[in-house]
Amino acid sequence: MIPNVLTVAGSDSGGGAGIQADLKTMLALGVHGMSVVTAVTAQNSLGVQGAWELPVEAVRAQYRSVVDDIGVQAVKTGMLASAELVEAVAELLAGTDAPAVVDPVGVSKHGDSLLAASALDSVRTKLLPVATVATPNLDEVAQLTGVRVESEEQLRRAAAAVLAYGPRWVLIKGGHLPGDAVDLLTDGTEEHWLRAPRHDNRHTHGTGCTLASAIASQLAKGRSVPEAVTAAKEYVTGAVAAGFALGGGIGPVDHGWEFRTGS
Repeated sequence: MIPNVLTVAGSDSGGGAGIQADLKTMLALGVHGMSVVTAVTAQNSLGVQGAWELPVEAVRAQYRSVVDDIGVQAVKTGMLASAELVEAVAELLAGTDAPAVVDPVGVSKHGDSLLAASALDSVRTKLLPVATVATPNLDEVAQLTGVRVESEEQLRRAAAAVLAYGPRWVLIKGGHLPGDAVDLLTDGTEEHWLRAPRHDNRHTHGTGCTLASAIASQLAKGRSVPEAVTAAKEYVTGAVAAGFALGGGIGPVDHGWEFRTGS
């Protein structure tokens, strides 16, 4: 049986991030991807020109439709836009017997807000406590906890601040720090430091969505959290290296890079 993975996220009309990136990642990693669309965005390589969230009942109906009939081996969340959507999705995840990867999306690659300020408390108190793995970047850590990270040594403090809200594991993504791309995965007891060379490529749109979806895909295959995150990091590193120009701004990572390299 092919594992089923569900993404609960926003649509990126440019195809580089959001639902589109999630489904491409799932296909590349050999799982069956399914989707719950939470919002529709008008965006391209230059930024987000508009965003419209779906009603809570539409999100809940999509989720129930998929989970009750097909079933899921893992769920990934991305853009949830509002407090109402965050709380509804958290409630759905709490009632689903599958690992949940929560990417607490706050802003786009171009700095456009994708989460209402009023929703931050719902992310902290409702969504993070039901996460198997939370995957914030440094901007999202600061947004959620007030902890600002400027060096690798401060990643531990950031992880502790996020873990205090209740996720089982947290992956603090240090991609915005200078030097190698260093991430810290921890459950508060064990630590895994994940390092990859930094590729000199500005076309990195969709990196966070892709990583969270890759983790969910590996968890759906039965891998442990450390194994899933390690494999996902390797996949994303290759996708970033192969990122390509698209439009007049920042292009996407290449979700199909392994098909093209024959590895």
